[in-house]
Amino acid sequence: MQPECPSIADLMLQMASSLQETARAINAENAGQFLDEILNAKRIYLAGAGRSGLVARAFAQRLMHLGFESYVIGETITPAFGPGDVLVAFSGSGETQSVMDVCETAREIGGKICLITSTPNSHIGRMADCIVEIGNNPHKDADIPRDFEIRQLTGQYRSVSGSFAPLGTLFETAALVFSDAIVSALMEVKHCTIEEIKSRLANVQ
Repeated sequence: MQPECPSIADLMLQMASSLQETARAINAENAGQFLDEILNAKRIYLAGAGRSGLVARAFAQRLMHLGFESYVIGETITPAFGPGDVLVAFSGSGETQSVMDVCETAREIGGKICLITSTPNSHIGRMADCIVEIGNNPHKDADIPRDFEIRQLTGQYRSVSGSFAPLGTLFETAALVFSDAIVSALMEVKHCTIEEIKSRLANVQ
């Protein structure tokens, strides 16, 4: 006999409640600093692995819609990073090797590093000029591999929250909502109109 399926609406409400708690815990000063870094950046580069990488790509797209010059690390059309540029890294663990390597290169070049993470005290955190902590990583002290691919193969997720969603992470969902909130704030600061944004939407697909 199949077990009774829980209410999908109840699960969604549980997730929404978790997001509310996470939003209330975000440091307003750090979020404001991140907003300033975006506004003052010459160009904005986004980096992340796995689902965090998808959040980074979505944020890059939204920034482009607002008129910012934004690029995703690893794309063939991404130009050289330079001084005055800002790298925004999404990493719940702050230890993902591929993202760490990108941050080290950006620091050597002389650009700014902004980290969106659930683990501020991490390798990437120690390199970052600006950190926004989202949620609390229950595995921040665990001995888990830095390589994203190894963690995927072995099921060792650094930012898993079992009470939030099976094999899902609160960090990535909250990071997506946070990045959309930043976009809304940028729209207010830049006085962007819907017409301006629509003019930058893809029309050849």
